[in-house]
Amino acid sequence: MMTMSIISNHLELRDPGQTAVYLPTRMTEAQFVAWCDSHTWAEWVDGNVILMSPVDIVHADLSAFLMQLIGVFVNDHELGKVIAEPFQIRLPRFRRRRSPDLFFVSNSRLDKLHRMHFEGGPDLIIEIVSPESQSRDRREKYLEYQASGVKEYWLIDPHSKSLEVYISKTRKFVRLEPEAGAVHSTVLQGLYIRPDWLWRSRFPSVSSLLKEMAGKR
Repeated sequence: MMTMSIISNHLELRDPGQTAVYLPTRMTEAQFVAWCDSHTWAEWVDGNVILMSPVDIVHADLSAFLMQLIGVFVNDHELGKVIAEPFQIRLPRFRRRRSPDLFFVSNSRLDKLHRMHFEGGPDLIIEIVSPESQSRDRREKYLEYQASGVKEYWLIDPHSKSLEVYISKTRKFVRLEPEAGAVHSTVLQGLYIRPDWLWRSRFPSVSSLLKEMAGKR
């Protein structure tokens, strides 16, 4: 059963059978920004508010592994900044404020990074797909990110054990195929992902992976 309550002046909606639900009230973007604090994971979609529930352990572990791997790679090479949910990106053309699982911003675009959001499409976005978010990640966000100038979009589905990487060519996403069992990022030159890393019961050592990548640069 869906429940609703007011906690600390925040309208909260919870449905134990889903991971995201819509609040039964519309908000302007300014109202959403005032309402959504750093402890609230939500997205704003043209006046509608989507409230996200906590992720499962598979999602959390994948996100932590990728954050560490990509974060250290970016930091070591002084390429920019990697940011994790629930930090938001603002897509004004679509009247959206989205909260990707992870995203990367290059040094040349750090001027678009504000205290509470990134303005426009970042260089690279990673979404970890859940059964509930299939349509949102594969259709809605795919089209939004494509039109907003995102250069690279990763879709990771732990349930079907699939990794899809799309790169932008003339504002259209094109699927990037693996080479020798690995998908090589075009945005983060020298970084690659072998899909089998993501489905192990224990992730490989990040330091050993980075050493492996450094040897192939």
